[in-house]
Amino acid sequence: MVRSTTFEHYSARIEKVVAFMAQRLDQPLTLAQLAEAGHFSPYHFHRVYRGLMGETIANTQRRLRLHRAAHELLHGHDGIAAIARRAGYASVAAFTRAFATAYEQPPAAFRKRRAAPPALARADFDPTLESLMYSAQISTLAPHRAVALPHRGDYNGIGAQFERLYGWAGALGLLAAQPPRAFGIYYDSPADTPAERLRSDACLAVPPQTAPGEGMRWIEIAGGRHAVVIHTGPYSELQRAYDWLFCQWLPASGEEAGDAPVYEEYLNDSRSLPPEQWQTSICLPLK
Repeated sequence: MVRSTTFEHYSARIEKVVAFMAQRLDQPLTLAQLAEAGHFSPYHFHRVYRGLMGETIANTQRRLRLHRAAHELLHGHDGIAAIARRAGYASVAAFTRAFATAYEQPPAAFRKRRAAPPALARADFDPTLESLMYSAQISTLAPHRAVALPHRGDYNGIGAQFERLYGWAGALGLLAAQPPRAFGIYYDSPADTPAERLRSDACLAVPPQTAPGEGMRWIEIAGGRHAVVIHTGPYSELQRAYDWLFCQWLPASGEEAGDAPVYEEYLNDSRSLPPEQWQTSICLPLK
């Protein structure tokens, strides 16, 4: 009963977001505006949305605009170029390709048909994805103070920043005994944010008297209640754990994501172990 009620609560909020988008298809909406419409934390809204809807926010907007375009083709009098611009496409050719993919007919042929447009289906999504591979534990975590080196761009490139951090720490003798704990903080969803605009921080928890190196800064990673999922395997497969956490566990848990970014802790040394043994703790703040 709790699972059903919680899913209904999340679904109702997502429906408000979709309605908000549908009423403003010609406006450049921000992630913060959409999160506010559904009363979600802006830090986690994109992941919750993708988990429940099976598609990104941008895909929903594209789907809604194409559906509106189909109605305009059938019932309106504007030319295809005007409809394409209204749907957000810079050229008739791009609009034609997208429309034909969605409706299996180019716009001109569809207009001649004068039939009611079918509803566009969402992208295929399996809500049971990896359901047997993961479990989440709610834990009260201690806060961490760490030296952070910002990374901008594709998250796959953050490894270079960790190499810089480890080189800096090694030169200071901070790796000789117990290697410092390593964290990655990820502020954006790669499904909804262009790769060049993704923001993240590579972090090492070094002694408090350590002076940060060039381009580095001290950062506080908040403690408190977190949902923690352990992923074992290559970092390239972490998205599966995120999908499970935000699609299955969070809506069914009765919990709300907190107003802080999700972060990862890397539990063993990826430089000395094969990828199938790498362990990553995904820590989602909870209210």
